[in-house]
Amino acid sequence: MLIRVKVQTRSSQEKVEQLDIDEYKVWVAAPPADGEANAALIETLADYFNVAPSLIKIKSGNKSSHKLVEIPDPEGDLSEEFDN
Repeated sequence: MLIRVKVQTRSSQEKVEQLDIDEYKVWVAAPPADGEANAALIETLADYFNVAPSLIKIKSGNKSSHKLVEIPDPEGDLSEEFDN
């Protein structure tokens, strides 16, 4: 699934708030330098959606606070297994 994310860096806490069906606001403690905030964002979203961080991809907005992020469906997509 693709979600839109607004990232708030240098926060005192790390949390995720769902704003709409595909829109989230994420607070991370890391500063927006050297990819630290992006790495913290991926870790925070991985915990929130209960998926491996390696499966989360930032599709656009690497240097912006507004990002488009791809996350695998936490419920899994079983339709491919039954397409035989």
